[in-house]
Amino acid sequence: MFEKVDNNTMLAFKKWAYLLVLVAPASLLFSWYMADSNPGQATFWAFFPLLFIFGIVPVLDYIVGKDPSNPDEETQVPSLSEEKIYRWFTLAMFPLMLGILAFGGWVFAGWGQFSALGQLGWVISCGVIGGVVAINVGHELVHKDPKLENWTGGLLLACVTYAGFKVEHVRGHHVHVSTPEDASSSRYNQSLYDFLPKALVRNFLAAWRLEAAYLKRKGKKVVSKDNELIWWYGFSLLLAGLFFAAFGWIGVGFFFAQGLLAGMTLEVINYIEHYGLHRRVLENGRFERVTPAHSWNSNYLLTNLLLFHLQRHSDHHAYAKRRYQVLRHYDESPQLPGGYASMFVLAFVPPLWKAVMNPRVEAYYEGEMDQLFREKKRVNKISADASRA
Repeated sequence: MFEKVDNNTMLAFKKWAYLLVLVAPASLLFSWYMADSNPGQATFWAFFPLLFIFGIVPVLDYIVGKDPSNPDEETQVPSLSEEKIYRWFTLAMFPLMLGILAFGGWVFAGWGQFSALGQLGWVISCGVIGGVVAINVGHELVHKDPKLENWTGGLLLACVTYAGFKVEHVRGHHVHVSTPEDASSSRYNQSLYDFLPKALVRNFLAAWRLEAAYLKRKGKKVVSKDNELIWWYGFSLLLAGLFFAAFGWIGVGFFFAQGLLAGMTLEVINYIEHYGLHRRVLENGRFERVTPAHSWNSNYLLTNLLLFHLQRHSDHHAYAKRRYQVLRHYDESPQLPGGYASMFVLAFVPPLWKAVMNPRVEAYYEGEMDQLFREKKRVNKISADASRA
């Protein structure tokens, strides 16, 4: 649809099109309005945000097509990187997320018109939208140096009780991505159901381990005001206390459930982003440096706008400090056959996922498949060492 649009026009269009991130929370408000107007269909409308995100958006993705624009490094990237409106878009997501939580909690615990199945659909919908708003935008912000952005990223993650991501993602995932040491990099032929529980547990524990090691290097106590995880999880507990005051224990249950579901949404995306990719083992036994070859890229325009360019993940991992508005598409990076919304659904059906993705992994590493088996041996050794420990 946009293949013939020139670069400058496309970048000008995208500047305001990033506000499409508001579509996901708007679907939650719309679903409640329709449920309130049609009580007999309330259960259906509780699940509507999921139908919209994982059913309608994938179709629209293919209709809208891919993004033809890449900002010019010399003439456009410097000015785009400094333009403040792009920062305000992301910072505004924190008060928006607080509003989503308050509204979601009220509908779940105070509105009282959903059946048990409707409540289940509602909390899943809230969790997925928390993944889109809190974790996706928090991910963008925790990579930034200015304290306002960095701390806002931490607060967003704390809204879904996934604050460990702030530490583990930057100090762990970006260091070990596409190696057996990284819990967020899915292995070739690994199913989502094997990957997901391991990622959730290992990443939580790794965050505390990394923060403890950091503080010890600085000569500071682990249990102290210097431990940032205590502050972020403390904010999560504060929010849980507010939910208890407003809605009782059912409100607390909603708060932690939507957080868990948001974290699961993130880890499914992690599964998609690095499936089967690996950093080659060099002659000296070390891994090659991270490049755009170590993340799956997706250049579908609609979902990139909905997710602040998260799908241009290859560029992000190669250059983690780059702001979302200047992330580039690389034709030579491994390419997903669809946007994240469609790949998300596919990941939950392992036979279909492997039928689609395994040939792409094998084609990408054609002529050096021995690296996959060499990596598998290394994974088995690490697993065996971990078991003995």
